[in-house]
Amino acid sequence: MASKSQSRAVSPKAIVGIGAVLAVMGLVWFLNRPVPPPQPEPLTPEAKAYVRNLRLSEVTMKATKSYLTQMITEIEGKITNAGDRGLQGIELNCAFYDAYSQLVLRERVTIVRGGLKPGETKSFRLPFDAIPQSWNQQMPQLVIAGIRFEP
Repeated sequence: MASKSQSRAVSPKAIVGIGAVLAVMGLVWFLNRPVPPPQPEPLTPEAKAYVRNLRLSEVTMKATKSYLTQMITEIEGKITNAGDRGLQGIELNCAFYDAYSQLVLRERVTIVRGGLKPGETKSFRLPFDAIPQSWNQQMPQLVIAGIRFEP
């Protein structure tokens, strides 16, 4: 006969049950963990050489209020392909700074989808609704960040 000071053994069913619960919790955590977005590829040497053929023009900036009274900053302009190759897409890095020239937001945006033939000009419009309050209200720095050539 066992004394009262001895502890009871845990049943195998309880161990399996606890293990199953822990496994399900681990799977749920794994499937819901934050995954950083993939980093965009830098310009290839070929694209860096071709950037000199792309011309931004008529670039303007304006602020408007959305239907939800949220401030939207829009940058509009045109891009011209002055080179001899067709392009599938072009991306820009838009860098916003504060009054102390500190970067407050960098966003990579697509300005051309669906192609830009040699000699062709296309208009673009870039709406921004999440620029930090510390932004200096000046035109952001616009830098060609990606070029996809036609095959």
